[in-house]
Amino acid sequence: MKKVVVTGGSGLLGSAVIQEFLDHGYQVVNADIKHPKEALCPTVITDLTNLGEVYGVLAGAVAVVHLAAIPVAYSHPNEVTFQNNVMSTYNILEAAANLGIKKAVISSSESSYGICFSKQNLQPKYVPIDEDHPQLPEESYGLSKIVNEKTADMMHERTGMQVVSMRLGNVISPEMYERFPSFIHDPEQRKTILWSYIDTRDAATAYRLAVETDGLGSVALNIGADDTSMDIESKTLMETIYPEVTDFRKELTGYESLLNNEKAKKLLNWQPVHKWRDNVKL
Repeated sequence: MKKVVVTGGSGLLGSAVIQEFLDHGYQVVNADIKHPKEALCPTVITDLTNLGEVYGVLAGAVAVVHLAAIPVAYSHPNEVTFQNNVMSTYNILEAAANLGIKKAVISSSESSYGICFSKQNLQPKYVPIDEDHPQLPEESYGLSKIVNEKTADMMHERTGMQVVSMRLGNVISPEMYERFPSFIHDPEQRKTILWSYIDTRDAATAYRLAVETDGLGSVALNIGADDTSMDIESKTLMETIYPEVTDFRKELTGYESLLNNEKAKKLLNWQPVHKWRDNVKL
């Protein structure tokens, strides 16, 4: 049975990712600083900023899925967020490469584009945002994600290890759909994430496919649902909130996402299937 290490498996996305790999016949180990509410697999309490501990927990794995991080801007001092997120990711990739692990998937973010936590009211250059959109963060969380993607590029160039960087939209677990009625008619809410979302189960599938797909090199992929999280059409959202944005890279005719996920669909043969409308009574 193939061993996969999932870091941060005790967090919001972790349980879905762990379950996805278990359901497909993998042996899974959770590396985290805390135990999960429900134990789906063994947990090894690990300080990912300690390279020696990372070597220990990754030994014998065929792949590593790195979810662990300080997950938002401004929850910690900027230097703490940067140091934790950058060094933990560097250690994961350094140890994995030197242990001969061929596949790694790390968690980047739509925050790397800079709009999410902007205090200067940064607007998208164009929509839907694809992976070529400029990354212009103003804070250390978004910057840490860019550094981690560059670390992934470097590690691939040095060792040939495949590293897929997931630029996640707003991660939503099934029980969180009950919150949607509070914002689906208010375009001011969630505007800085361009009203994105991704169900934990769909994200988990993408992570597994990123491990099982060969020949990807080092690549960053947007991971989001096909629609926005709003009951307002996407063109109206843009005209209301971002009227100065006039570069539309595709015609907006309905509720389509403004975070372009086409590259992930093509490279991973992935399709998000969980929609908020199937879980919320309108």
